[in-house]
This record gives sequence, structure tokens and C-alpha cells, in this order.
Amino acid sequence: MIPWVREWYEKYDGDDFTVVSVHYPEFGYEEQLENVVEATQRLGVAYPVAIDNDGQTWRAYQQRYWPTRYVLDKNGHIRYQHIGEGAYAETEAVIQALMAEADPLDLEG
Repeated sequence: MIPWVREWYEKYDGDDFTVVSVHYPEFGYEEQLENVVEATQRLGVAYPVAIDNDGQTWRAYQQRYWPTRYVLDKNGHIRYQHIGEGAYAETEAVIQALMAEADPLDLEG
């Protein structure tokens, strides 16, 4: 999944879009920050990676499966969720559609 997310980050990152990855460790060595940093560098991950060692984010989203992608709108509402690999074109279409929506804070629009 990383190559797809990296491409979206490089292609769309800006005022209306960004990527944040949340790392929830499965094994003890994955809790070590230096291991996460090494892995992100090795894999070419340039976008932010939040560390969720205590599982707060995992539980807040009632997460059950890995990997899961969420796309949130400009108001922070979940507008798309995909569990597992695949559906990359569908995800990108959602990203494009949400970026095209009017900004809810744009009082002149």
C-alpha cells in the first residue's frame, strides 16, 4: 500500500489534502521509535507517521483490520473507508472528488 499512498502524497499534498499514517505496532520491536524511523526511511515514506503504541487511535476508530484506509473530508468527517489492499483507483477518485468540493469555511464561495 505504501507506493500508492506515497504517490497520492506527492501528487496532492497541499492546502486541501495531506496524508497521515498511523503506526500501531503488532510486535514489541515495532514499538521502538528508532525501528519505525529506520523502516520509514528504508521504504521512502516522506509523509507524517503518528505512533500509536498505546492503541488510542486504533480504538477511537474502532479499528479491527490492518491495513485500513480512511479519507476524511474538509470538515474531518470520514467519507471513505477501505479495508485491506486494493481499490486504489477508487480511493484516488474519492480523494479527487473531495478536493473538488467547496471549502465549508470559504465565505466568499
